[in-house]
Amino acid sequence: MVKRVAVVGAGCSGLPTIKCCLDEGLEPTCFERTDDIGGLWRFKEEPEEGRASIYNSVISNTSKEMTCYSDFPFPEDYPNYMHNSKLLQYFRLYAEKFSLLKCIKFKTTVVSIRKCPDFSSTGQWEVISECNGQQEKAIFDAVLICTGHHSTENLPLHSFPGIENFKGQYLHSRQYKSPHPFKNKRIIVIGIGNTAVDLVVELSSVAKQVFLSTRRGAWIVNRVWYNGFPLDTVQSTRFHSFIQGIIPSLTNKYFEIKANARVNHDNYGLRPEHRFLSQQPTVSDDLPNRIIAGKVLLKTNVKNFTETDVIFEDGTVERDIDVVVFATGYVFSFPFLEESVLKVKSNEVSLYKMIFPPDLEKPTLACVGYIQPSGAIMPIAEIQARWATRVYFKSDRHTLQVSYVGYMDEIATEIGCKPDVKQVMLTDPKLGWELLFGPCTPYQYRLFGPGKWKEARQTILTQMGRIIKPTRTRVLSYHQTATNFFPLSFKLIGIIIILVALYVLL
Repeated sequence: MVKRVAVVGAGCSGLPTIKCCLDEGLEPTCFERTDDIGGLWRFKEEPEEGRASIYNSVISNTSKEMTCYSDFPFPEDYPNYMHNSKLLQYFRLYAEKFSLLKCIKFKTTVVSIRKCPDFSSTGQWEVISECNGQQEKAIFDAVLICTGHHSTENLPLHSFPGIENFKGQYLHSRQYKSPHPFKNKRIIVIGIGNTAVDLVVELSSVAKQVFLSTRRGAWIVNRVWYNGFPLDTVQSTRFHSFIQGIIPSLTNKYFEIKANARVNHDNYGLRPEHRFLSQQPTVSDDLPNRIIAGKVLLKTNVKNFTETDVIFEDGTVERDIDVVVFATGYVFSFPFLEESVLKVKSNEVSLYKMIFPPDLEKPTLACVGYIQPSGAIMPIAEIQARWATRVYFKSDRHTLQVSYVGYMDEIATEIGCKPDVKQVMLTDPKLGWELLFGPCTPYQYRLFGPGKWKEARQTILTQMGRIIKPTRTRVLSYHQTATNFFPLSFKLIGIIIILVALYVLL
């Protein structure tokens, strides 16, 4: 009998989850509370309740070859870093290619998900949904929750004494859409994540003065990295992951030197207490330029507010502040689930391998995309869904941050689709070299095992061309194609490692 699966959410995690269900012969029904797909990446002029909200200018912080689903590359003429409208267009192409829309119930909110009375033997769930004021109950053999963790703003006003007396405007970054309403204002942005930095850069083009208040600082990196390649195609490789695992201190030092070569983090007041790899760096192409031009001024954490002024922990005061933007992140919850099934505490949730609630009698509920990787979320959500749907198909029965390559390999091992790089080096050296030194793109997890994609090898071998194509709009009569990601010293180390590995194997 075909098993029925409820999928909650039709965003960047929900869409591949629907496809994975179909791939495994399951019958998915996706509940989407809004009228369209895309989740976080669908821009709307007004924030929608229960849905992540972005500003008009948002572009991705991860590049297209690292961000795509593993058997559906982005069109080759797409830019490496994409505007939100391009990503939404990609989701539409993906949904059309794999006939996903027929599985989605739009404008339908999940009200509750409860264990059936015979759950211990069946693992089934009772799902109550609501559409146009009418509720409907249905029984499902499994549930996959894909609603994301960027829907409810974290606005910790209790941490900012005097904010209740402040006569200016204050808002959470979720409400921000464009800089135009803030022309000629004196503005403070609180936070130093990607959103905070995006906003101070954008606001500084129209505001009288922008201040960036940070408690801890951050490492700032550019989207464009070594030799002009996208940052994540250089960082997220198996070779880097290997080196990081055996000599983390040296790897930290390398990335910190690279970051400081662009902008000295001490001189700019940006240096955090943590090492580079301990937390995600903040991606910004323009922040140092705005700081050096005086358009953005770094400040310490806010101590308290008065009616018009802001006092900082270092004793400095900024007067006549018009606007305060809290870029203080998000909190997430599962209001449709009982706490006995899944409990969120301090914005953390206990999940086995970041997917399954550990205490369920049957592994028939999973969370997809509740993770903060050092890389793109979409391929990680996809590989989580690939594993979860296989567990459903075959079975009768921390903080969110993870390392991209390590976690992808961990879940791929569970599925049986992790590539054996040493074996590939022996049988297909050209591909093996790309697996080890090239970007660890999602296609690598379609080479072998369940869900094998016949075009994976060729897609990997041609990924460099797709990375270069959108930037080479002016073709020179003389050029030397840069096809290597690493300095010579890195290559020599890699060659030694390969020779040792081959020696051991033989």
